[in-house]
Amino acid sequence: MSWMSFLHNTSGDAILDQKNERWVSYPELYQQTCAWVDYLKDNNIGPDDRVAYLAQNSLEHLLLLFACAKIGAIFVPLNFRAPEEENNRLLKRVEPKIFITDIPNVEKRNDYDFRVVNEELPHLMLFTSGSTGTPKGVLLSGKMLKSNQRGTVENWGLKSDDVSVIETPFFHTGAYNVLCLPLLSIGAKIILAPKFSVDNFFEISDILTVYFGVPTMFEMIQADQRFSKLAASPLRFLISGGAPCSVKLIKAYQSLGLNFKQGYGLTEVGPNCFLLDEEFSVSKVGSIGKPMPHSEVLLINDKGEVVTSMGEVGEIVLKGDHLCSGFYRDPEKFESCLINGYYKTGDLAYFDDDGFYFIKGRKKEMYISGGENVYPREVEELLNSFEEIESTQIVAVPDDKWGEVGFAFLRMRNELTKEDIENRLKTNLARYKHPKYMDFIDDFPLLANGKIDKKALQSKAIRSLNAI
Repeated sequence: MSWMSFLHNTSGDAILDQKNERWVSYPELYQQTCAWVDYLKDNNIGPDDRVAYLAQNSLEHLLLLFACAKIGAIFVPLNFRAPEEENNRLLKRVEPKIFITDIPNVEKRNDYDFRVVNEELPHLMLFTSGSTGTPKGVLLSGKMLKSNQRGTVENWGLKSDDVSVIETPFFHTGAYNVLCLPLLSIGAKIILAPKFSVDNFFEISDILTVYFGVPTMFEMIQADQRFSKLAASPLRFLISGGAPCSVKLIKAYQSLGLNFKQGYGLTEVGPNCFLLDEEFSVSKVGSIGKPMPHSEVLLINDKGEVVTSMGEVGEIVLKGDHLCSGFYRDPEKFESCLINGYYKTGDLAYFDDDGFYFIKGRKKEMYISGGENVYPREVEELLNSFEEIESTQIVAVPDDKWGEVGFAFLRMRNELTKEDIENRLKTNLARYKHPKYMDFIDDFPLLANGKIDKKALQSKAIRSLNAI
């Protein structure tokens, strides 16, 4: 069923638009989508044309997506937090037929039939965060979006009476594909917030049944004096993504009767490819869970061979209808990311004897020190287990003797000297894995999607060493 048909035939409230302080029903979404179809057609927008939009989270992020899908155009939401020059560079690459910044007055003149557009066509273009290079324009087809919706609804147990809030920005996959489109596809309710704020979360927490955030957001909520209020909330479960949750954070929420679902995904294959259910959040801490049924998963080694042994590290490769259509105007780059039809994620992982997968780190972040492979994530998790340390990030820096060594940035909860940290590491970790340098930091630089900006940390580390 197309979105137009679904919106037309579904009753009840759909979206609480906090910007305009009113609920919008499913039939109203259909009417407003028709108005946008008329507007785009009046501006000669047709199949494969790009429609760029720059704004904070808004109802139009969904209306324009649905309208573009009906026409066959490609919706391109831009990063409203990015510098003007950065967006100008992206606009030159995308060459949109129309660039919308201010919402025009649009009026519905026509009803539109419910014929399904070609689901193989790209409906949405999202740019990767660009933390390791130039952002890629990832093309998401109707088939890909629907595969993600079905897999999420079925495997996460979403219900038509669920209510959630979308606070992550719509220029990233998490806003559309973690909960928003899956919930709307079953007639549930969504609250659209312009951005995340702890105050807004607590104001609406008494009606939320499911909630998605990154660990940083959950830490901010936990630190608030109203945290205990959540014990009486209707929340069925929490979803964390972007980075692993610490045991300390998981147990803090469990003390209020709240449990986490965790998983794994990325823009190119959708955010919901693995699932770690609530019952395993502590016993399998650090795991991304098991592959969802709609996702074909393998681990491959550097020779391109399939990893079959428990505990052996390999790169996660994925295949299925949830794979993106390609990269905008860069088919060669996309082909280089495929192996026998599987998408190479760049993430290294292993599985245990129960079939649970664990991330070792990014392939590009692994470094070689004195001929030995070092996975920063392994060291970060150990350091984060120290009660005095709130969070850790490790990057590789050049070293004349060892080739590369680790530089650890530590956000502390209580005082602990570098000597104390080193002494504890000696009894828990091989010496070559120890970070050679440590620096205490108040806050980590963040990307727009809430993930920690490793590239900025590496630049900071290099500057620190050059100043010595």
